[in-house]
This record gives sequence, structure tokens and C-alpha cells, in this order.
Amino acid sequence: MWIDTHTHFDAPEFEVSRSRDWLRARERGVVAQVIPAVAPFNFATVREVAHAHEGSFYALGIHPMYVMTVVREMPRETAIAALRAAIESALTDERFVAVGEIGLDGFVADLDWDTQVWFLREQLKLAREFDLPVLLHVRRSVDKVSKYLREFDIQKGIAHAFNGSFEQAYTYIEMGLHLGFGGTLTFERARQIRRLANELPMSSLVIETDAPDIPPAWVNASEHNYSYYLPRIAQTLADLRGLSEAALSQSLWQNTLNALPRLGQ
Repeated sequence: MWIDTHTHFDAPEFEVSRSRDWLRARERGVVAQVIPAVAPFNFATVREVAHAHEGSFYALGIHPMYVMTVVREMPRETAIAALRAAIESALTDERFVAVGEIGLDGFVADLDWDTQVWFLREQLKLAREFDLPVLLHVRRSVDKVSKYLREFDIQKGIAHAFNGSFEQAYTYIEMGLHLGFGGTLTFERARQIRRLANELPMSSLVIETDAPDIPPAWVNASEHNYSYYLPRIAQTLADLRGLSEAALSQSLWQNTLNALPRLGQ
């Protein structure tokens, strides 16, 4: 059994084939998935999609790549108020598991850094207040995000698509965070990521697709990623670590429940 800890299953790319895609994933042993929000405009959508598909869960947050869009549409305080209201409403919803996707992006040039930081800090405050784990975006920002995690004493969650150094990885692990690995580790040229996935403590790892993005090596880069690719991604991880599929599945399942406790309730 596999859990896709990060998939944007609400995305328009899945609109026509969503139910068929999820059935195909479940037939291959993917029994659960976590769908993070990216901005107030899709808070309701991720909840609806999660409730419409068995084994689906969701998170609520404002993605760093969407903060500039958000502030063009509303005052930033209004956006955070909307997130707070959505979280408060979701606390009794068994499908709601985390605050996310939140974080910082150091790759996209036209994202105002101060605005990103403001949104991250406000959302970490909410995670702390409601005792919720976080789903983190840490692209070219691993150290900077960890600074704010320490500020708010965040101890549970997942650094999605982790691509840092061993030193940075252990900083997150020591705080209690888990690290997400996906399609990138299927590329032989991704040597650092494959080393991390192989050598970090097994207890610190979870697996993901980030569908429809980050397709694995056997998929054309112009094509979409899907949760039904997750078992084959997992097999790559099992091969790297010299584990049986059953042993890997059991470890990843427990790791995910440790990272996202509401998922197991």
C-alpha cells in the first residue's frame, strides 16, 4: 500500500480523467493521497476533490508561487483571514490533514521575497496555533525556510521535493520533519537526490509524485505525472536501499502517519 503525500489532484490537467486516474492508481496499490491547496481560490476545490475520491485527503495553505497573484486580488491580511476561517471550518473534517502548500521559492525571479516571507510566517503561526503539520515548498530556500520553522517551533510535516545537502536534511530531521522524494530520484543523473534517498534514515522519508509536475524518468518531460506512477517510483527507492517492496511500503506508511497524524485518525 502506498500514500502519495503530495499531488495537485485538483489541477485542471486532471479534469477530464480524474476519476479514471484515481481508479488506476488504486488498482496499483495507491490507497491514499494528499492534495495541498495553493491559494484561497482553490480551498473549496481541494476539499471537494478529496471528498469525492476515496482515500483522498487535503491541506490548506497559500503557495509561495501564488502570493503575488493573491495580493493583486485582495489585501494580504484578508487572504490570511480566509485561510484561518477555512482551517477552523476544516478541523472537524477527517479529510483535512495539514497546512500547505506553504514555504519559500528562491527560483522564480519575479516573486517578491518579503511578501513570500510574510505569508510563510503568518501561515506558520496558524500551524502552531492549531497544532497542525505543514507541507513545505523549499525550492532553493531550504536554509531560509528552516529558520522560520525554528522560530515557530514547527515539529511535524514534510519538506516536499527535498533537494538539499545532507547537513540541511539532518537539520529538518532533527526538528521532526520528514523529507519527500518523488520522480526526480528515478533519474540516474540525479546523483545527490539518489544519495539522500539511499543514505538518510529510513524513518525520515516519505514518497510523493507532485502530479501533474515532476514526471519520472520513463515519462516524456512534456507529459503529465500521475499518482499511478507512484509504485514504480517506490520501486526505484526500494532498489536504491536494497529493500523489498513490502518492507518499504510498511516503513513509508508509518513515516507518513508520523508526519501527518490526522491521516491515521
